[in-house]
Amino acid sequence: MNRSFELDAIAACFIGGASAYGGIGTVPGAIIGGLVMGIMNNGMSLLGLGIDWQQGIKGLVLLAAVAFDIYNKNKAS
Repeated sequence: MNRSFELDAIAACFIGGASAYGGIGTVPGAIIGGLVMGIMNNGMSLLGLGIDWQQGIKGLVLLAAVAFDIYNKNKAS
């Protein structure tokens, strides 16, 4: 069984508050992001979603987190 956790790790950091522009982010934020990703993974598995759907949903969550970060950065400037 080959499990790649790169997408989960990157999404957890962005959900936890890391910035696409760098220099922002905390360890507690990354831990919270990891917990959110873990809950999402567990919930989707319990719902019986296929791995392809799970990866797609996690990708959409990552895109939403990055878009939110970019939106906030542009709004603050």
